[in-house]
Amino acid sequence: MSDYTTVEGGVTAAQGFKASGVCAGIKVGSLDLALVVSETPATVAGTFTTNAVQAAPVTLCKSVLASGTASAVVVNSGCANACTGKAGMVAAKDMASATAAALGLDADEVFVCSTGTIGKPLPVDKIRSALPDAVKGLSVDGGSAAAKAIMTTDTVDKQVAVSFEIEGVPIRLGGMSKGAGMIEPNMATMLAFITTDAAVAPAALQASLSSAVKRSFNRVTVDGDQSTNDTVLLLANGCSSSVVLDEAHPEWTTFVSALDAVCLALAKKMVEDGEGATKFVTITVNGALTESDANRAAKAVANSLLCKTAWFGGDPNWGRVIAAVGYSGAKVDPDSIDIAFNDVTAIAGGQMAAGVAFSDLESVFSQSAFEIVVDLNLGEATDTVYTCDCSYDYVKINAEYMT
Repeated sequence: MSDYTTVEGGVTAAQGFKASGVCAGIKVGSLDLALVVSETPATVAGTFTTNAVQAAPVTLCKSVLASGTASAVVVNSGCANACTGKAGMVAAKDMASATAAALGLDADEVFVCSTGTIGKPLPVDKIRSALPDAVKGLSVDGGSAAAKAIMTTDTVDKQVAVSFEIEGVPIRLGGMSKGAGMIEPNMATMLAFITTDAAVAPAALQASLSSAVKRSFNRVTVDGDQSTNDTVLLLANGCSSSVVLDEAHPEWTTFVSALDAVCLALAKKMVEDGEGATKFVTITVNGALTESDANRAAKAVANSLLCKTAWFGGDPNWGRVIAAVGYSGAKVDPDSIDIAFNDVTAIAGGQMAAGVAFSDLESVFSQSAFEIVVDLNLGEATDTVYTCDCSYDYVKINAEYMT
């Protein structure tokens, strides 16, 4: 039994947070500017893309993170403000300054994030003009509008919230995310914003977020591509009046469990909404010599275009799976590999299992969600990656210039 309960809401589920989403005109006819504000300065933690090419807002966020606190996050969609040179950093700072002025804050209390097409200049004037409406619209009911405003090729908004207790005090933790394409472990063209009314020591907050990201956002892939703008921010404002939490607190694992659950749920929602996706596929690798080997093998299968297109077509081509495991770089013994699709064993000892019926495998692949379990039978390490198929629609979406 978990220590948390899923509740309605997202980024404003926790006490002391308000949000809004408005149309700034960066995109045509849709919400494209989100604002999340804490009524009191919040402790903040963050993780960012590992891509060597990083957008101006990522660089700015990493700089602001050094202060350890934040009162607001402003996010635009429709323009990544990436690969825009010195002008891009000026624009990101102007976006922070304009937001701070509208809220009566200092610029170093504001985090700026952007998502959308790379290379386009950020239309700061449009953002500046829309900020009064964004501030006016701030409310505890504004989380859904904010979640919609950060979407790009997403087809649905992504929100999750949970409730739990620390020393008998009710705590809430919730968040929103966006991402449907250019998704690869180690973060991707995804943004996630998580809030809690718990009070958490800065170092513990960062450690818990880094760990949660490793087990969630870094364990999903849609297409194997990594973007320039990936950001996950976690704000803890302490409005629940709970004791300050850290690793030494006897109920610290309750907080960690809730954070893990929210991050994983948001990450899975991104895969479920993957560009053109029709199937949600869980890849689990057991029996590896190291966790790194297990991850390599799982990622190789998850990112294989041959596997992903077979899944779309409903073709239980197990040969593509074992081939991907073989080239993954993980230590393997070809004669020891077992592979099962859900409960149907397809490969035993590196070859087709005796008595397996092709119709049983087809039945598994016809489902909208299924699991592939690979056992290397070499050690005790295990890892799981979440992915999707690759359909005609993925090609259509990505063959068009995004505006």
